Amino acid sequence: MIMAHLRCDFYSDALGLSTSMTVLLPQQTRTQIGMAGTASDAPPPLLYLLHGLSDDDTTWLRRTSIERYAAPLGLAVVMPQVHRSFYHDQAYGGAYQTFLTEELPALVHSMFRVSDRPEDTFVAGLSMGGYGALHWALSKPERFAAAASLSGAVNITGLRTNRPRPDDPRMFERIFGDQPIPDSADLFALLSSIDVAECPALYVGCGTEDALEPDNRKLVRAIEDAGLPVRTSFVPGEHEWGLWDAEIRQVLEWLPLPADSTTESTER
Repeated sequence: MIMAHLRCDFYSDALGLSTSMTVLLPQQTRTQIGMAGTASDAPPPLLYLLHGLSDDDTTWLRRTSIERYAAPLGLAVVMPQVHRSFYHDQAYGGAYQTFLTEELPALVHSMFRVSDRPEDTFVAGLSMGGYGALHWALSKPERFAAAASLSGAVNITGLRTNRPRPDDPRMFERIFGDQPIPDSADLFALLSSIDVAECPALYVGCGTEDALEPDNRKLVRAIEDAGLPVRTSFVPGEHEWGLWDAEIRQVLEWLPLPADSTTESTER
């Protein structure tokens, strides 16, 4: 099985504008050279893969080998575009949380033959997208089997108060207005009230030379204090794509994929 690559431009009612997503879909073949794969008659499991602050929906495909890593797993991958929204409904901007968590899944399932079962559905992301992945999973735990953050901007309250961005000084004001960040947006607050039995499997990774490493280790402690298991990966590296290319491969191997998505194919 190889992957079909689609760049979809479509209109979002939630955002009130045209936007895009990049999609990888398993494709059955018999003659593709150099790509091992799988075959299944069932709708493929689905990974929502979220981008970082300075990126867009194409970046995972351009800067990692996500297509090659996903192909043998029979895994569909959806990468949406959310600009610099931190995956929230903005006080002065678009309703990106509504777009991500409500409109996008409905559009994906109306357009593509992918599984809609929570046990087949996963979310992951890097940096801003790592925060977005965990926030979505902790806010809507019934939707996912697993969630992974790579070099996540997981301490959003700390980022707002302690790390100003000269390139975008009013970013958090644009997202949250002049109000404090609510508990519903804070991963640590969400962990304090999560139902342990309902929470999806969690993965937290970060480079040990990354400025975000202390926040990620603090989050791991909070996850453990909440009584939740968590897979961790703190390895040498900074906030960069070489690390994320290696780490997303580890995440894909960790995902609890359904057995029928990894049946051997007859490709040569």
